[in-house]
Amino acid sequence: MPLVSIIVPAFNVAKTLPATLNALLAQTFTDYEIIVVDDGSTDTTAALLEEYAGIPNFKVISQRNRGLAGARNTGIAAARGLYIGFCDADDLWVPEKLGCHVAHLHSAPHVGISYSGSALIDDDGAPLGMAQTPRLKNITPEHIFKRNPIGNGSAPVIRKAVFAAIAHRPAFEKTRDWYFDETFRQSEDIECWLRIALTTEWQFEGIEGDLTQYRVNAGGLSAATDLQLAAWERMVAKLSLIAPEFFAKTAKTARAYQLRYLARRAISDKDTGRAVDLLTQSLAQSWKPLWEEPRKSLTTIAAAMVLRLAGPLALDVMMARTGAKA
Repeated sequence: MPLVSIIVPAFNVAKTLPATLNALLAQTFTDYEIIVVDDGSTDTTAALLEEYAGIPNFKVISQRNRGLAGARNTGIAAARGLYIGFCDADDLWVPEKLGCHVAHLHSAPHVGISYSGSALIDDDGAPLGMAQTPRLKNITPEHIFKRNPIGNGSAPVIRKAVFAAIAHRPAFEKTRDWYFDETFRQSEDIECWLRIALTTEWQFEGIEGDLTQYRVNAGGLSAATDLQLAAWERMVAKLSLIAPEFFAKTAKTARAYQLRYLARRAISDKDTGRAVDLLTQSLAQSWKPLWEEPRKSLTTIAAAMVLRLAGPLALDVMMARTGAKA
């Protein structure tokens, strides 16, 4: 029985999947299985996976398209390991990542979710010189709600017991339990992490290092902000039923952070009107991000103003000179 199960959701990812799998196969810690869930791909993903047949502890599960949450749930149901890691099929793990998380979980029995920072890479896998550097210690539900320290779905390695604690099966589900909510096609990560934090005793804790390489896809970022915001609001409405006092206290500030994040995405996509509108909404919700994270907030405001008044080229010059990113 492998100690760790690494789940790779795969939907039309023939371009990036080989690099992802090769990075997983190069892990220095070797007591693991890889479960690729082909989530109804229509490109050459299935044919590509045939090239990995015969590798020990490598399994492919094919299913109709159920989305990222559904692919992860299928992988969790098939997992044999005590620990479960996720790596999306366009991201990469550095060779020592799995070993570092296993050592962390072995040494800290109260920790259920171990995660790390992530370096950002572009469509071609080249480093962007930037990273997600999250808070690592003393994580509360409020931290998760406001800033989601895990950062992305390829960062955590999680005890299988954590998922056992939140397992449920909708009345219409005939095959397996749900852990991630499959009715969400966006915000499924934060919904799951926050549900764990609000309903279990398991702790979240990060470890040093940018152990994941997280791919940032160019273009089309601002087009998704409406859908992302709608999914986030639906997550708040859902979880408010189980912790109404928590959400009454924290929702306005968390919403301000979420709107600021979406504004930064619109700025990256040079969508001036959307960026300014999202920033205006953020400030209307709460000014707390300004004094809790003044540098990031002021950089975002300045970038939006430069984009609006001077245009995309001026924004690029500003970012290059300051070493910042909108």
